[in-house]
This record gives sequence, C-alpha cells and structure tokens, in this order.
Amino acid sequence: MTSASHRNHASELRAAAVRQLGRRTFLTVTSAAAALAFSVGLPGTAHAAEGDARKITADPFTLGVASGDPQPSSVVLWTRLAPSPLEPGSGLPQTRFPVRWELAHDARFTRIAKRGSATAHPEFHHSVHVEATGLDPDRVYYYRFRAGNWISPAGRTRTAPARGARIGELKLAAVSCQAYHDGYFTAYRHLADEDLDVVFHLGDYLYEYAVNAVGGARNHTDRRLPGHFDRETVTLEDYRLRYGLYKSDPDLMAAHAAHPFVVTWDDHETENNYADETPENDVPPEEFLLRRAAAYRAYWENQPLRAPQRPTGPDMTLYRRLHFGQLAQFDVLDTRQYRSDQAYGDKAHAPGPESEDPSRTMIGETQERWLIDGWRASDAVWNVVPQQVNFSQRKLDLTEPARVSMDAWDGYPASRDRVLDGAEAAGVENLMVLTGDVHVAYAYDIKRDYETPGARTVGTEIVATSVSSGKDGADRPATWETYTKANPHMRFYNGRRGYVTVTLGERQARADFRSMDFVTRPGGSIATSASFVTEAGDPGLRQV
Repeated sequence: MTSASHRNHASELRAAAVRQLGRRTFLTVTSAAAALAFSVGLPGTAHAAEGDARKITADPFTLGVASGDPQPSSVVLWTRLAPSPLEPGSGLPQTRFPVRWELAHDARFTRIAKRGSATAHPEFHHSVHVEATGLDPDRVYYYRFRAGNWISPAGRTRTAPARGARIGELKLAAVSCQAYHDGYFTAYRHLADEDLDVVFHLGDYLYEYAVNAVGGARNHTDRRLPGHFDRETVTLEDYRLRYGLYKSDPDLMAAHAAHPFVVTWDDHETENNYADETPENDVPPEEFLLRRAAAYRAYWENQPLRAPQRPTGPDMTLYRRLHFGQLAQFDVLDTRQYRSDQAYGDKAHAPGPESEDPSRTMIGETQERWLIDGWRASDAVWNVVPQQVNFSQRKLDLTEPARVSMDAWDGYPASRDRVLDGAEAAGVENLMVLTGDVHVAYAYDIKRDYETPGARTVGTEIVATSVSSGKDGADRPATWETYTKANPHMRFYNGRRGYVTVTLGERQARADFRSMDFVTRPGGSIATSASFVTEAGDPGLRQV
C-alpha cells in the first residue's frame, strides 16, 4: 500500500465511529484503534437526513436488481441506488432515500402479490435488502423497485417448495470465479436463458487485483475506466467501487434478474488465499482484520442476503441451510473465515505431518458441528454442499507421494475425514459437493480411500469452472494427462470457461457441463461439453 493509501485508510478508520465490537480485540494496536470494529455509522445510531428521491436526476438503478436465499414463504430482493457506480459515493449525497418495491404474479405487474417500502441508507451505500414474506411456496414472482420517478428493471424470482413437499425435479446452476480483467461475463447471458430454479455462486464474485483503464483482457475501446480501479482493493471505498464495476456488467445483471442466487465467498472477495485472521502477505493481523471488515461489509451491501448475514466488524456468519421440499437440503459452507493457516507455506506439497495434523480445520469446529447435526436431522433425498475449494483428493503429479494443494481440502485431510465420518454416521446416502475456485470443470467420485483401486464411492463432487477467470482456457489444459492418470476417480476435466447445471430428481441427478468457446471478446457461444448422472442410493458418476 502506498503511503497516501495508508493515510487515507487511517483517516477512514478514525472517522468511523465505533458502536459495535466484534469477537476480536485488537491488542497490538493503540487504544484508540482498538476501539474500532469497523462499524461506520449504522442506521439507528447515526441518522442521516432523508433526501427527496424525486430530485435524483439520473437513473439510480444502474446495477439492476437481484433476489436470493429463497424459502417457501419468503425471498430476499436487492438493489442499490447508484447513478454513478464507478465514482466514489456512486453519485448520491449522504442522505437516506425511500424506495418502494412491488412483487407480482405476472411480468406486467397487473396482479400485485405484495408491495412495501424500504430505506436506502447511506451507511449501507444506499443498498436495499427486502425480505418479502407471506409468499406462496414454489411460485414464480416478478419484482421491481421505485425511487422517486425512477423504476428499476424487473426481476424474476421464485420461492422454494414447502419443506415437506414431494417434488419431482429441481434444476440449479453452479458458477464461480469472475475476474473482470480476464474476460467478458458472456456465460451469464447464456445462464439467464436457462430454465433454472436457483443459482449457487461458489465464490470469487470479484477480484481484489488492479484493473487498468481498458479492463485488462476485455481491452475496452469504447470507454476508459477511472484510475482508482488500477490498484488493489484495501479500503471500504475500494471494495464498494469494485462491486460497482462488476455489478454494472450487463450480462451479470441479466443473470441476477432471471434467477434467485445463493451466494458464498472464497478468498478474492477479500484477499488471495487468506486463512481466518492470517493474510496472504506479511502485514499485522489487526491491519488485515480491518481490511477484512471492509471487504465483508461491501460484500453484504452488494448481495441478496438476509439480516442474519449482516457483518459485525470483521465477522460475518455466511454458512447457512436451505431446503427444497423433501428433495434437497443445501448446506452452504464458508471455507475461508474459520480455517487453519495453509500448511507448508501454502505451496504444493506432499502430505506430511504439518498438513495431516488432526487439529487442523477447514471450516472450524462450530461450523463442522452445525453441518453434521444438519445431516442427522435431514430427510432429503439429496444432501448437497455448496462450498469453495476442491474437496476430493487431487494429486498434482505422478510421483509418490504426489504433491497436492495446501489451499484445498487435501491440505486439511483430518477435517475432510471428520466431515465424511459425520455424513456416514448420519446415514447420508446421496452426498453431492458443489465446488468452485480452480477455474476448470471437474467431476469426481468421492472416496474414503483413494489409494485402493475399486474402493467404495461415498459421494459425488461437481466442480464448476470459472465464468471468466483464466481467460479463454482450453478443453485439455497442459495438466490434463497428468491429472487424469494420477486421479482415476476424476471422471471429467475441462479447462474452458462456463458453468454447470445440475438437475436433481427422486431417482437420479444429472450434471451438464456448459463450456464457452471464448470470453476475451464479446459474443462467445456455449455448448454442453459433457453430461453425467449419478443414481440415488448408488453414488458414482456415469457419463451419458
């Protein structure tokens, strides 16, 4: 960070009136800084004056709309007022604005189901999170917002089926890793056209890295991005501006408007490969926690999340559970906030005493217990775990012992064993793990014993490739032959961009890997590169 950035960051923190303390006490900083938990004035503690939305002179709905976390009788509706989303402050004064919302049974809004009002607070960067309740289960709705004389684009969402309902089919998509500077989000334009019930975003919604004036690999010729994007995100304003850039992408807006999203983060929403309180680089932990608090706050402001997910200082409870009738239970994990630091300096390494230490954890004791207890109470046909990093063993070379990634579950084998022990003890028959992070598509048979040929399969892992990270990619990356030989339980490996759709039924699940031909220029097409099924009660993948 430059000295000027340090001064700006320190000034921002001093200006932040602390009103809530997180679970950590920053013992190594001055008493004045220790009083900070990075709660800039919250609504209810620092009342901003109310502005007249009729005086907003430019369209405030430049970031579109979104919905998320569907339950049988409710769904979250989101928007953010931002007439100038690429500029500090997004073009609005530090006043609160009333925003009206409508939820309808039809796209023309002739049959209104619910309506109400909310407040866009400057303390939350004029974001709006409406938890619309009293809705019918398993029902499509349309929604929109009004601020003054401005009307937002309309969004389409749907509620989850009733908890005890028998449903024949559920179709979801899994996406991850959308580096703006690596290419266009064209995959989202295709995703918007899919017939889906819900989309799971598995992390790396944005990247903290600098974006130059032409948008990196996008190589814009019709615009130049402001200079404040050409630096790494550190402060709250940095992260807020970066969300403004990403969420102004028309293809991403189209996908959010078409389907409800369930989101969880990985590392780049804050900083590459951080682990709990430990940053990637050698900076004091209290400085990193202030950065993490900024990142978490901006994440909540810009996602369709419920009130229990609102962060307090550097802490945010993101893991949560959703039910879709008797067919599926989704246990959404957070593999960043509670993990032990990566072993062996976070370098690829053969398993050893450091990585195999039984005290090491990927998700923390509390989240681990929550996951296993949830399985014990589950009566769903499919128990699906949307999470971030590669779960199955992935050997990176053909030597013995082979190197594995210390950032993935291979670097936390005792934690993985406890999770799989818990699934077995709970009687989970149809375990499916949804994964992102690695910028390629994989399909795995999950094993308890990867060293014995023919060992029992205990679940299925479906890895969604990136939306744009890694640029265009290739059908067979340079590591394709090595990885497929070293990992016979790896049933599929493709290095193109795209997403995966999964159709869950009472008797089988089907995964369709959707791959883009290119993303470094607009207009890429998409095709299904492979399809697999797994039968209920008989884990293991079969290509179709």
